[in-house]
Amino acid sequence: MGPKSVVVLAAFLTAAIGPRAGSEVNEGRASALEDAAERAMAARQLNPHHYEARRAAQVVPLYLNTRHGSPFRLFGLQTVHAATVEDVGDSGRRYQLEMSVQEIITETTEKCSAEVFFPGEGKQPSPPQVKVSPLTELLRVDAKAEEEALYQRYRTKDPPLSAQYLPDSHGRLDPDMKPFWHLCIVASSFVMLSESTEGTLYNMAQVASITQLPTENEQLKFDGLVLLHDMVSQEIPRWKLLFTWSPAGGVTVLQMEQQPRCPHC
Repeated sequence: MGPKSVVVLAAFLTAAIGPRAGSEVNEGRASALEDAAERAMAARQLNPHHYEARRAAQVVPLYLNTRHGSPFRLFGLQTVHAATVEDVGDSGRRYQLEMSVQEIITETTEKCSAEVFFPGEGKQPSPPQVKVSPLTELLRVDAKAEEEALYQRYRTKDPPLSAQYLPDSHGRLDPDMKPFWHLCIVASSFVMLSESTEGTLYNMAQVASITQLPTENEQLKFDGLVLLHDMVSQEIPRWKLLFTWSPAGGVTVLQMEQQPRCPHC
């Protein structure tokens, strides 16, 4: 087939397809462009100092506490460097974060990347899903000697530990009680992580009480009542916790139950 025949055939096919098919092609291209534009708009940059970015980033140290926390290793948010948020259909919203996390006791700081996914409204209630880039400096913090000493001291302690109001109403905290303050923050992190949404910002405000129970399976066991603080709503929810700890086994929360609102708290 010569060049002239090809031109004729092309003209024939164009006429056969007609303007309707051509319009459909154009509409398809326009739709694809609109979809691409919507995806680009869905992932938007956030001011890293804005509440949206900080609420999402605050979930990351809670997550780290539940996996690596101890009476002598505790994680907190230091700085959010960059953040984006993306709507994931009806499923929820995904935050991409560049941030610095601090191990609070030694003041060791490390930059990391994190992804936090909050399920959408109306979905089955579930904790946010968290992914964190590998940490090196923070997980090198070695507290084995301090943990073992504390464990041996309280494994057969008589009488067992019993304390209230850590810290007290004046902000005072006995140095001997500081590891148990940290331990309760770690245990509370399981609750705060589970309860966190895009509209919350939790911290632990006070340990109302902590009581040591008989040691089971080489695990120190505690019953505690903690007061949390949601900085967004300014509510102070009270949670009863049953949890265990050992240097080898870490922190395990066996039960957590929200208590009725206290009219005098």
